[in-house]
Amino acid sequence: MMKVEDNAQVLARLAALKDMTVRELKAEWAKLFSSEAPNNSRPFLEQRLAYRIQELTWGGPSKPVRQLLDALADEVEGKKVRKSVIADPRNPVIGTRLVREWDGAEHVVTVLKDGFDWQGRRYKSLSAIARTITGTQWNGYRFFGLRGIA
Repeated sequence: MMKVEDNAQVLARLAALKDMTVRELKAEWAKLFSSEAPNNSRPFLEQRLAYRIQELTWGGPSKPVRQLLDALADEVEGKKVRKSVIADPRNPVIGTRLVREWDGAEHVVTVLKDGFDWQGRRYKSLSAIARTITGTQWNGYRFFGLRGIA
């Protein structure tokens, strides 16, 4: 658990960045990154150093989060997104029909490449469909009998 003193030290280091010259910011960069600063932009150096100080103290994003962020950045830049990175591996094969009887009615969901189809509407998750059908919160995989996968 992080101590109050550690939090205070980090806040003090972050505040000190505003008072540093560009030369001092570049020296701090060399200490924290073990490389030369890429440019002389004060706002860039301050922001990136502030992030790095916090990252070293409290840790950075996990590998799955970094992969998702990379995939989203690729998508924003117009690069072909590797669907395997962001697709949920628990989803059945595309085209699979999931059938569930609820309250005397049969509900059929078709698995699509990027979601699900139920009654002609597209949904991003099985849980959203289960919630619409039942009016209560459900784990979609459990609702449609995919317990072994979930």
